[in-house]
Amino acid sequence: MAEQGKNGFFEGAFGRYVLPGVVIQSTLIGGGYATGREVVAYGAKFGALGWIAGLTIVIGFGLMAFLMFEIARRFRAYDYRSLVKQFLGPFWFLYDIIYFLLAILIISIVIAATGSILENTLSLNYWIGITLIAVLAGILNFYGTKLIERFKTIGTTALLLAYVLFAIIVISSSWSEVTHVFATGNTSFAGDFTIWSIIGAGIIYVGYNLAVYPAALFTVRRQQSIKDTLIGGAIAGVLMTVPWFLTYFALMGFYPSESVFNADVPWLQMLDGYGLWIAVIFGIVVGWTLIETATGMIHAFLDRVNNNLEEAGKKPMSKRMDGTVAIIALVLSAILSNVGISGLVSTGYTILGYAMLIVYGIPILIIGSYKIIKGVRSQKNTEMSA
Repeated sequence: MAEQGKNGFFEGAFGRYVLPGVVIQSTLIGGGYATGREVVAYGAKFGALGWIAGLTIVIGFGLMAFLMFEIARRFRAYDYRSLVKQFLGPFWFLYDIIYFLLAILIISIVIAATGSILENTLSLNYWIGITLIAVLAGILNFYGTKLIERFKTIGTTALLLAYVLFAIIVISSSWSEVTHVFATGNTSFAGDFTIWSIIGAGIIYVGYNLAVYPAALFTVRRQQSIKDTLIGGAIAGVLMTVPWFLTYFALMGFYPSESVFNADVPWLQMLDGYGLWIAVIFGIVVGWTLIETATGMIHAFLDRVNNNLEEAGKKPMSKRMDGTVAIIALVLSAILSNVGISGLVSTGYTILGYAMLIVYGIPILIIGSYKIIKGVRSQKNTEMSA
């Protein structure tokens, strides 16, 4: 009876409207704002005008979520290969290449952050934490969808509460500095720029984070109408951006301090001096983000591979193989993480962000919108098997 109740909760309004956004947000958190480095690079560096990037981001996230949900619903495209074929046609493989590169890059950034945080807060060896997280991500992918849904729902709730706690602690103790930045219109850290530079930064942030969207495709099966996808898309956009704004306002309390804004993990600098317990909580939170991010992106990749195997008349991979692939991906990411967070964010994210906008963002915006407006629908999945 208890299990039925749990299933009912996930199969009802929560599953249709909120869960897709929860899964995307939980996958986004690791590469999107766990360290604070990403928010600095794509918004906070503009100081008092950084909120313009945030507004661009929330609109972009919500729009892209709606388009993905609706295209997936209409064409029953519940893995990213089937989805991308609806607007890239025979060029769908380009997304495959960029998705894989971004997945490894995003996981690498969070691994680097986790290793740095564990060493600086708990004096743990870099590889101890990485090994633990790799095993947990492998276990989650071994047991599959239901466990991942529950893990991400609980984890996202805890993570949001933690980020609210961090933001309250930092913002409340530096409120006069925050208000001073906005009162004086301070944008000194960014140097010369235009409003379009800020909007462009927000667009690039949305662009590289498009790689996390397919992680939620397995949840879209519950959405039955355009009302479901519209509401779900709006909720996803808000869920994905709330932590960005919390981090942004916290950073304004230190603007334009180079020790914070040039740090690999700005959150560590902002939380310095608040006691070991805060550092421990932050270490746990970032560890959890790595697990959620790695699990979400790898799960989307596994769904794509298994769907392809089924189309070819072959058996999908075993649970053991799913878990093994997850661990291999984490090992590759751990090797890449040695490059360092700042280099990975500034160079890798920008290049692949543009690439993702070209092969995913613009096509789904133009072709996806056209199909939705024209009312094009799947005819017994003929497009999926094409």
